[in-house]
Amino acid sequence: MKKAIFAAGIAAVISSLSFAETPSPEGAEAYIIAPADGATVPQTFRVQFGLKGMGVAPAGIDKENTGHHHLMIDGTEMPMMGSAMGKEVKHFGGGQTETTLTLEPGRHTLQLIMGDQSHMPHNPPVMSQKITITVE
Repeated sequence: MKKAIFAAGIAAVISSLSFAETPSPEGAEAYIIAPADGATVPQTFRVQFGLKGMGVAPAGIDKENTGHHHLMIDGTEMPMMGSAMGKEVKHFGGGQTETTLTLEPGRHTLQLIMGDQSHMPHNPPVMSQKITITVE
């Protein structure tokens, strides 16, 4: 039931977005290596990004089957990546595959979204499942 609700929510978000013309490779997946979904972490912790089926390239580099990571923190709606992103999205245009975050104590959500050379989601989008963590 939970997966069906998640899938329906993702489908609704996807249908409302404007996508770049950059196609995503078939079977490409973004995922969060660490922390694990449901983990309890200290206020400052490392987030490792995972990617299958495509490569990482810095923003502005037009290379087939590549993109760069964006990390949405506590976001409730998919950001429009071609415009100014809100404070909930961290941009890793240098091709970074991990970061260190410092968050306030409490529950938080994290989700990766791949952007093409122009920061737009690929078509179809390559994004991780949203995970929930608790910060001590």
